[in-house]
Amino acid sequence: MHTRTNNRAAREAIFESIRSHLASSEHLNAREEAIKHKTATPSASVSEALTESTSIVDSFKASLEAVDGHCLVVHDERELVHAVDDIMRELRQTKLSSLRIAISDGPDVQRLVDLLDTDLDEVGVTPSRSDVFRFDIGISRAQAGIAETGTLLLDSSRERHRLVSLVPPVHIAILDASAIVATLSEALTLLRRDEQVSPIVTLVTGPSRTADIELTLAIGVHGPQELYVVIRS
Repeated sequence: MHTRTNNRAAREAIFESIRSHLASSEHLNAREEAIKHKTATPSASVSEALTESTSIVDSFKASLEAVDGHCLVVHDERELVHAVDDIMRELRQTKLSSLRIAISDGPDVQRLVDLLDTDLDEVGVTPSRSDVFRFDIGISRAQAGIAETGTLLLDSSRERHRLVSLVPPVHIAILDASAIVATLSEALTLLRRDEQVSPIVTLVTGPSRTADIELTLAIGVHGPQELYVVIRS
């Protein structure tokens, strides 16, 4: 009898807590609706809204940096090589004791690594699942970018880069400015081949993060702790 009474009392306490918190949040809901009403642009598409006041590249850069990614914009191959060299030197001075590089099988990625001035400890092209965990940096291309969220799309049917981009502590992605679009639907259209989109598309938005552990945000638990995107305009 006492157990049943205690259970009923606990249940009523939980319900009362829920009711009180719902009531106290009404003014917050009203404020959020007012903000949405002010910022809504029903007459303009997301693509138009992104490009009215700033370039699509600047929008992508701002979105990526908002989720703790790093973004550099270069204009030719020389600047690209210089930018990646700078990233490597900074990482060696601050975070990495060695530079073991895993790269995708993209020919321009391999050419980029050949042109670097930085002394590398090891370079592996699309290492196996058992080997990829010992590399410090992964370098690949990205087939598309979404300006709205700073997201990269990696199409594994065009380039073998899935493990390279997801396992090493640092991922450096090379992205052409012409492959940046406003929304996910536009990006999937860009990747479409023969009226079909590859079944193996990886979406990357900033460094790896999770809040599964006691609801505390942690970076790099299941993937790269650092993401660098070098945009070639």
